[in-house]
Amino acid sequence: MNTLLTFFIPLLSSSLVWSGYLEYDQDVLIPEDWTHVGRVEPTEDLELTFALKQQNVHLLEETLRLVSEPDSAQYGKHLHLEEVASLVRPSELTQKVVHHWLQSHGITNCQTVQTQDFLQCTMTAEVAETLLPGSKFHHYARDGHSVVRSSAPYSVHDDIHQHLDFVGGLHRFPPKGQDLSKASSNRKQKQSKTGMHLGVTPAILRARYNLSATDVGTAQNNSQAVAQFLEQYYSPADLAEFMTIYGRSFKHLSQVDRVVGTQGAGKAGLEASLDVEYIMSTGANISTWVFTNPGRHESQEPFLQWMVLLSNMSDLPWVHTISYGDDEDSLSAAYMMRINTEFMKAGVRGISLLFASGDSGAGCRHFGKGQNSFRPSFPASSPYVTTVGGTSFKNPFKVTYEVTDYISGGGFSNVFKMPDYQASAVDSYLKTVAATLPPQAYFNISGRAYPDMAALSDNYWVVINRVPVPWVSGTSASTPVVGGMLSLINDQRLLKGLPALGFLNPRLYKLKGQALFDVTEGCHLGCLDEQVQGQGFCAAPSWDPVTGWGTPNYPALLSVLLAE
Repeated sequence: MNTLLTFFIPLLSSSLVWSGYLEYDQDVLIPEDWTHVGRVEPTEDLELTFALKQQNVHLLEETLRLVSEPDSAQYGKHLHLEEVASLVRPSELTQKVVHHWLQSHGITNCQTVQTQDFLQCTMTAEVAETLLPGSKFHHYARDGHSVVRSSAPYSVHDDIHQHLDFVGGLHRFPPKGQDLSKASSNRKQKQSKTGMHLGVTPAILRARYNLSATDVGTAQNNSQAVAQFLEQYYSPADLAEFMTIYGRSFKHLSQVDRVVGTQGAGKAGLEASLDVEYIMSTGANISTWVFTNPGRHESQEPFLQWMVLLSNMSDLPWVHTISYGDDEDSLSAAYMMRINTEFMKAGVRGISLLFASGDSGAGCRHFGKGQNSFRPSFPASSPYVTTVGGTSFKNPFKVTYEVTDYISGGGFSNVFKMPDYQASAVDSYLKTVAATLPPQAYFNISGRAYPDMAALSDNYWVVINRVPVPWVSGTSASTPVVGGMLSLINDQRLLKGLPALGFLNPRLYKLKGQALFDVTEGCHLGCLDEQVQGQGFCAAPSWDPVTGWGTPNYPALLSVLLAE
């Protein structure tokens, strides 16, 4: 503990020094599951990502509102990447100052993107530590996977400060994947006594959400994607086997059309298999891409790499589902604000980004002395993505109505204010359940509230290493399921000559729950303490911070979202 104190006192004692820290609030403690391997050699190459300050971010936000708001005359008039680039491209001055700064340190090996707001540069560790005073690069390892990160905060020269949002590749360790089979182990016991539960398969999902055999994709210009950033990959053989076993009742594809990034070696990952198998089951017969961990270098942040890729590809799938998240409080505000702008850039292009709400309920952050609060997750808490929570069948042995899955992530952001599109929905929830709400000290009542909608997240069958595996659970299951259905709706829109759905939330909240199955029973996890006793928020009629507006009734949702 002492080392931490001595570390922070000199920083705090001088506001001038402090001003050079772009990410002064970034958690730089090394997560417990990573082992320190040793200092990086001075001559070792690193690749860092410089996020240059963008122009017209307010105009970008306003454009997103206009193209996503169903009552707007601009609705659906999405921009091309080139138009986004001319809107947000950093100023000439910013580009000149940053390039000059890098060149003055002998850094010339840099690549930019079409929007010119990211620079990825290769340099030695010695040069990086001179360029970014305070940084100290080390090797860390976990489960045979190694990364390079800085053990201390970095700063930049005051002249540069106003031209950069942050530098990527110094902090933020890849989060550990949720143990998807563990999520169901506590349920498993209590259910297997009463008989064999057959579990969730594509046929069960298609029955529950009213997808018929003819609800499959046919449009030429439609595609969907899953993106995942853990060191794992999906297996084409597993996908083919899964479709042979579970895809007999509907027309489907048995292979992924495009992999962006490099597929790892070794065994297939549960998360990757789950994502691909289920987006291709609800979004059946639709061309599917997989964005897989493109970390070519140990100093890269895989999630950031994916965001940079989106800024450089003019031809992208319309729907992306991502089962990834980090505690808001472990990330710097500068980083989250910039990633938020990247989500806006995708939204104005007509791309729908769906994020899993997480598998820790409301989460819990301990401040010591018995003081706790709920712990929101990012990007789930971003106002510019559609966040998907989880449900279970009321009767685990039958296709019945749904109740809350107690792991379903949800709550209120401590960073982003509540967007206008959801203010009245959240307000009426807070009024309805006022008597039973957790104490105000546990959450930020004026923050962006999530999730936006939900789907089944409990007891899935997945084929992995050629074997069907039951009891797989988590919002990483519900997210691709919803994504696939939105892809089918896009399919029908594109066939009618309508634009893709794009950023869905303003339209979703205008529906006020129409075309969704409302989930009104159950609560999710919270802090295990005297005040809330392990309980977070509870489901209620209409919108709630556990299941959002509820789960999709596909034919009804199709018909309201096909309307002009």
